[in-house]
Amino acid sequence: MGLGKDKGSSRINRYEHQVTAIGFDNLDTLAKVLDVPVSYLLADDAAMADAILALSQADEAQRNGLAMLIPALVQDPTLLSKLVKLLQLPKREQPKALKALVEKN
Repeated sequence: MGLGKDKGSSRINRYEHQVTAIGFDNLDTLAKVLDVPVSYLLADDAAMADAILALSQADEAQRNGLAMLIPALVQDPTLLSKLVKLLQLPKREQPKALKALVEKN
């Protein structure tokens, strides 16, 4: 952010401990330095930040698909649970499990 190591470290520490609030200009600068979207820095928790980062790395078609998929998964917790379990399987088992899941639904 152009603050130097000591001053920058001190300032970031104050932001992290909520002693000082970061201004919007500095928030934008910090996001650029970290190569993340500003919304990543404002996320409520790590899972939301990870989702924001993944969305920011997707192309427009992928983002549009994910924008439709996420609300559908929120409304269908059973499907979400099945997909999460599928993703936890070893990579070699995922195609077969996905095919079985699609054929059930």
